[in-house]
Amino acid sequence: MLPYILKRLLSMLLTLWLIVTVTFVLMHAVPGSPFEKDGRSANPTAVQNLMEHYQLDEPLIIQYGLYLRKLLTLDLGPSIAHYPDSVNAMIGRGFPVSFQLGLVSLALAVVTGVALGTAAALRQNGLVDYAAMVFAVLGTAVPSFIIAPLLIQYAAVEWKLLPVATWGTWKHAVLPALALAAGPVAMIARLTRANMAEVLTQEYIDTARAKGLPTSVIVVKHALRCAILPVVTLMGALLANVLTGSFVIEKIFAIPGMGKYFVDSINNRDYAVIMGTTVFYSALLLVMMFLVDCVYGFIDPRMRLHRKEA
Repeated sequence: MLPYILKRLLSMLLTLWLIVTVTFVLMHAVPGSPFEKDGRSANPTAVQNLMEHYQLDEPLIIQYGLYLRKLLTLDLGPSIAHYPDSVNAMIGRGFPVSFQLGLVSLALAVVTGVALGTAAALRQNGLVDYAAMVFAVLGTAVPSFIIAPLLIQYAAVEWKLLPVATWGTWKHAVLPALALAAGPVAMIARLTRANMAEVLTQEYIDTARAKGLPTSVIVVKHALRCAILPVVTLMGALLANVLTGSFVIEKIFAIPGMGKYFVDSINNRDYAVIMGTTVFYSALLLVMMFLVDCVYGFIDPRMRLHRKEA
């Protein structure tokens, strides 16, 4: 396992470096300046002083080197639009909120998606199957930023079932979590149904039935464990997708998470915040994918055997 882990860590560092480089180049290629407001620049002398203070007057290759040097010390730099805040401090405030919302949404997506997919596979070509797949198609086709206003309009404004805006009690997390979970629920449900339908035709399932095991035991203990392996593979990407997808949802629901800072940083050309959030979430995605690979080996014994033979 040690050579495998070292190889993965090296691959993660290389991938992160490529992401940093590409993001840096693209960010500076976009027209505009962090010191412009509505297309108009501030006092030229003030702009020059600010450029020198943030070292933006240096050649791009020098700025790139300075950023990499700070990054090695985990210093993501100061924010231009939220002075005197640093990017590290902004992530420290906003990420816990985004992470809580992301975990709730992911847990809801996994439980609901696996349940729907399993029910559809057990009732193939029946009413439950068709209803689950229609829901999956709608969840895939309708984006979260369309679902969110509908939930606000009906669940919060007209029916007054749940509160909307800000972040406080668990009730404030329900509507944004539902909006965020709709897409992943659809994906997980379709994936679980396809794999569960295939697993239920395997010989060892027929053997379990021949032994007289209850259907619930066959499904939960034997079939589901193999059917959810592709879902586990997607968990790292799904978590990152939910966290980054929450940027727009957080803006819609006025949640004080990373979404607020990221959207504002794009509008304000706040280079440090754009780079910092991109690097942070990229590193999170890489770590999650690495952990998923490790968990995969514990769930599927064939993976451990393959690594030992390798």
